[in-house]
Amino acid sequence: RETPTPQVITFGREGDPHTSGEHFLEGGREGERPLPRGTHTRLPFHGVDDDDFYDRNLALFEEEMDTRPKVSSLLNRLANYTNLTQGAREHEEAESIGEKRKAYKSPQMGTFMGVYLPCLQNIFGVILFLRLTWVVGTAGVLQALCIVFICCCCTLLTAISMSAIATNGVVPAGGSYFMISRSLGPEFGGAVGLCFYLGTTFAGAMYILGAIEILLMYIAPWAAIFVSSSPDGEGAAMLNNMRVYGSIFLLLMALLVFVGVKYVNKLASVFLACVIISILSIYTGALVSAFISTNQIILLGNGTVPSTFDPSLPSSEATTALWLQFCEGPDLNASCDYYFNLSNISEIPGIPGLSSGVITENIWSVYLSKGDVLEKGSLPSPRPVHPPTNRLPYVFADITTSFTLLVGIFFPSVTGIMAGSNRSGDLKDAQRSIPIGTIMAILTTSLVYLSSVVLFGACIEGVVLRDKFGDSVKGNLVVGTLSWPSPWVIVIGSFFSTCGAGLQSLTGAPRLLQAIAKDNIIPFLRVFGHGKANGEPTWALLLTALIAELGILIASLDLVAPILSMFFLMCYLFVNLACALQTLLRTPNWRPRFSYYHWTLSFLGMIICLALMFISSWYYAIVAIVIAGMIYKYIEYHGAEKEWGDGIRGLSLSAARYALLRLEEGPPHTKNWRPQLLVLLKLDEDAYVKSPRLLTFASQLKAGKGLTIVGTVITGNYLHSYGEALAAEQTLKHQMDKEKVKGFCQCIVANKAREGISHMIQSSGLGGMRHNTVVMGWPLAWRQSEDPQSWKTFINTVRVTTAAHLALLVPKNISLFPGNSEPCGEGYIDVWWIVHDGGMLMLLPFLLRQHKVWRKCAMRIFTVAQMEDNSIQMKKDLATFLYHLRIEADVEVVEMHNSDISAYTYERTLMMEQRSQMLRQMRLSKSDREKEAQLVKDRNSMLRLTSIGSDDDEDTDGVHMTWTKEKALQYRATHSGCSTPEGFRDMLSIRPDHSNVRRMHTAVKLNEVIVNKSHDARLVLLNMPGPPRNPAGDENYMEFLEVLTEGLERVLLVRGGGSEVITIYS
Repeated sequence: RETPTPQVITFGREGDPHTSGEHFLEGGREGERPLPRGTHTRLPFHGVDDDDFYDRNLALFEEEMDTRPKVSSLLNRLANYTNLTQGAREHEEAESIGEKRKAYKSPQMGTFMGVYLPCLQNIFGVILFLRLTWVVGTAGVLQALCIVFICCCCTLLTAISMSAIATNGVVPAGGSYFMISRSLGPEFGGAVGLCFYLGTTFAGAMYILGAIEILLMYIAPWAAIFVSSSPDGEGAAMLNNMRVYGSIFLLLMALLVFVGVKYVNKLASVFLACVIISILSIYTGALVSAFISTNQIILLGNGTVPSTFDPSLPSSEATTALWLQFCEGPDLNASCDYYFNLSNISEIPGIPGLSSGVITENIWSVYLSKGDVLEKGSLPSPRPVHPPTNRLPYVFADITTSFTLLVGIFFPSVTGIMAGSNRSGDLKDAQRSIPIGTIMAILTTSLVYLSSVVLFGACIEGVVLRDKFGDSVKGNLVVGTLSWPSPWVIVIGSFFSTCGAGLQSLTGAPRLLQAIAKDNIIPFLRVFGHGKANGEPTWALLLTALIAELGILIASLDLVAPILSMFFLMCYLFVNLACALQTLLRTPNWRPRFSYYHWTLSFLGMIICLALMFISSWYYAIVAIVIAGMIYKYIEYHGAEKEWGDGIRGLSLSAARYALLRLEEGPPHTKNWRPQLLVLLKLDEDAYVKSPRLLTFASQLKAGKGLTIVGTVITGNYLHSYGEALAAEQTLKHQMDKEKVKGFCQCIVANKAREGISHMIQSSGLGGMRHNTVVMGWPLAWRQSEDPQSWKTFINTVRVTTAAHLALLVPKNISLFPGNSEPCGEGYIDVWWIVHDGGMLMLLPFLLRQHKVWRKCAMRIFTVAQMEDNSIQMKKDLATFLYHLRIEADVEVVEMHNSDISAYTYERTLMMEQRSQMLRQMRLSKSDREKEAQLVKDRNSMLRLTSIGSDDDEDTDGVHMTWTKEKALQYRATHSGCSTPEGFRDMLSIRPDHSNVRRMHTAVKLNEVIVNKSHDARLVLLNMPGPPRNPAGDENYMEFLEVLTEGLERVLLVRGGGSEVITIYS
C-alpha cells in the first residue's frame, strides 16, 4: 500500500475538492444536512471564510455545537455572571423587555463596611440606652445575663443557618426574603417575607417612639403639648404627646426616605459614630465610677423619692417642699402621713461605683407590680397601714414586670442580624463577607450586652436601675448618669442613633415589600411592586408609613417591642427550618461555602425561637403564627382548588396523588434538579444480571435519595413470556436489595431489545416522578461480536435519550468500578469539560463524593483551549465560575494546538473503514447464501430484501422484489466482492472519508491529552459525543468512542439532557 501523500493528510489545502465550501457536507456526501456553524480553525479553505469551519480538534462534537457550546465560549458569556444561561431567570425577568441594561458596575463593599458596620448599627438600638438598665435592675444580674444569653444564642444560631443559606449561591438584592423563598418555596417565602416586613415596620415605629421618649423626657421636657394637672393623668398625657410627636417624626422621616435613599445612607455613618461614642462613654464612665461616687438620691425610709425635692431636714423655723407633700400644712405641728412620721430621710449615692460591692444587692431579681414604690431592700422600713397612693411623691413602678415580659422587651435589641445579607447586592464577595461580618457583629454586640449587664449591676444602685425614667436622678437618663464626661453624650448619641435606626427601617421595609410584590405570589399586594421611575418603592413606602403609624398610636415602647419580637422570631424560626430541611434532604444544589453548620444547630435555633415566642407573649405568638399560617394557605390555595379525597381511608393515596400533582405543576427549577435514574440492565440466559456493578454505581450516585427505576427488556412475545418477566422482576428486586438501591423495577417484553428500551424510556415513571437520566452499560466486545445487535441497540438508545431530552451516563469498564464496601483511597475524580451541555459534569462528582466510597477523592476539572482562546483568562473565569457554584476543584486548562493530522490517525481511520467494509461484505455474502437456498426451493416466491448493513431480523420499509435467476446472478456479481481476491484488493485501495479522518483526529488528540493528565485518576468523566446524523456511520462512531477512551481504567461518558442542572444562585 502506498503511503498517503501529505496533501491528503492535511486536508483543507487549496484545490482539494472535498474541502471547498460547496462540497463540505457531513461525511463529504452531497444531499445531507450541512453542519451547523460555530467556532472554527484558522485553516485557509478556498473560497470560504475561516469562520465557516469548526475546530479540527473538536470535530467529534461539531454536529451539536449549536446546542452544546464549547467551554471557552460559555466561560466568555459568564465572565461577569450577570447573564447566566438559565437559573437566573428570576433576575432576568425583573428587567423589562424594553429596558436597556445598565452598564455592569462591580460592587466594591468589603466585609467591614458592607456587613459588620451595618449589622452593628441595626443591632445596637434604642433598648440598650432606654431599657437595659431597667431590665438589669428588675431581673437582677443573673437573670438579666440569662435573658441576654438566650436572645444572643438565638440570633447566633440563626446567623449560622443564614450563613449557610447565603453562601449557597449568589444571593441577589432581596436578602433574607429572597433566601427563604428560594429555599422553602413561595408559600413559606411569602409568609416569612411578610412577617419580616411587619417586624421591620414595627421596628421603625419602636425606634421613633424611643427617639420621642428621649426628646420629651430628657432633652426638651418643656416641649410637651399635653400636660396633666393631676398625677393620675400624667401617663395618659405622656402617651398623647408620644402619638402627636411620633406622627410628626414619622411624616418627616418618610419624606426624607421618599426624597432619596442616598441621604439616608450618607447619614448612616454619622448615626453609627453616635452609637459607638455613646457605648465608649458608658465604659469610660464605669471605670471612672470606681474612684468617684456621684448622683445622690433621696430615700424616705427605704422608698425612693423624686430628686426634685430639697433633701434638707425640717428645722424649727421652716419646713421643706417635701414636708408640704406629706403633711397637711407648712406648720411644724401639722398632721403628717403615718409612713412619713416613722421614716428617716437619707441620701445615698445613685452611682456607688465599681468598687462599692453594690453588685451583691443587684444580683437577684426584684419584680414589681404596677404602682409599687421602688424600695432599697437592705434598709429598714416600717410597714405602712395602707399602700402609698400616687398622690404621694414616691417613684412608682409604671407596669407589672415578669421574666417573660422582660424577654419580649429585650429581644428587639438583638435583631438586625439580616442587615448584611440585605445588602448582598453591594458586596464584592457576598459568600465570604456575609458569614464573617454577621457572626463577628453578633459576637461583638453580645459581648457589649453581657458586659453592660455586669457593669450596670456593679456600678449603679438597685433603686436607680429600676427607675425606668430616671425620676430619682433629677429626671436624667439612667445610663446617662453613668456615662463620662457628661450625661448629654448618651442623650444626644442615643437620640441620633434611634433616629438613624428608624430611618434604616423605613428604607428597608418598603424594598422588602416591593420584592414580595414583584414576585407576584400575593395578588392583592401587586400594586406595591410599582414605584418611581428609578425603582424607589413609593406605594410600598406609603403602606409602611401607615402600618408604622399603628405602632406609634400604641405609643408605649414596652407594648410595641413584644410585637416586633414576634415577627422577627417567626422569621428566624423559618431561616433555621430552611437550613435544617435543606441539610436533611441533601438536595444536590445544597453546597454552602460556609461549612460550620449542622442541622442540629438549626433545630436548636428553631426550638429557642419558638420558646422565646411563647415565653415573651403567648397570645402575640399565637396571633403571629395564625397570620403566617393564613398567608401560607392563601398563597397555596390561590387560583388552585385542592381536592383531598374523602375519608381517612383514602388519605395515603390522596397524599401521594396530591404530591404527584404538585410535582406535575411545571418543570423542576434548575436548583431542584437531581438525577432521577433509569438504570438499564441486561440479563443473561440464566436470568442473572450481567453487570450488577451498574446498580452499585447508581446507589453511590443517589446516596439513598430520589427516584431510581431499574429496567430490563426480555425479547419475545408477552403472551408466552409473562412468567419469565415476573421471574426477571424478582431477580432485579433481589439485586436491588443486595446493592441497597431504593427504587422500583420494571420489566418489558418486546419483540426486539431496542424497541423495548425505547418503550421503557418513553413510559417509565408517573407524572412528576419520572426519570431524567438513563444509565446503561458499554457493549463489551462489540468488535469481536459477529452479531451487530448489541452496539446497534446501544447507539439507538443514545439517539432515543437525546430525542427525549434525557441525560445519559455510560460507565465504561464497569467491572473495575469500586463496590460499596471498597472505599477509594485518596486520589482524583477528573472531569474533562469539552462542551457545555447543562453542567452534568460538575454535578456528578459532587454527588458521588457524598458517598463514603468516593469521599476521599478530590476533584480536578480540565478544559480544552484552542489556539485562538486566551487560556489564562479561561482558567480565571473557570475558577470564578466554580467558586460561585460552591464546588471545590483544581482547575487546569489544557492547550490543544492545531497540529496536522498524523499518519497514525490516517492509518487508524483506514483500518476502521476497511474493517467495517469487510464486515459488511461478510454479512452480505452470508445473506446471499441464504437467499440462493431459498431461490432453489421456490424460484417465484416473494422475499423481503434486507437493506445493506442493517440487522438480519430487521424489517425493511416494506420493499418487495421479485427474484428471477437473472436478477439473483446480477445481484451476486455486484455485491459479493468480498468473496474474490479482486474484491479484497478493491477494498484495500479505498481512501478514507475526510470527515472520518477529522473525527478520528479529535479522538486521538483528546485521548493523548486525557491519558497524559488522568492516567492515575480514580475516575474520568468525559463529554460523550453524539452519534452521527447519518446512520451509515454508526460503526465508525463506536470506534471513535473506543479510541477516545483507550488506556483509561474507569471512564464515565456523560451526555446532558439539554437543560441546565446546576446554578450559581441559591
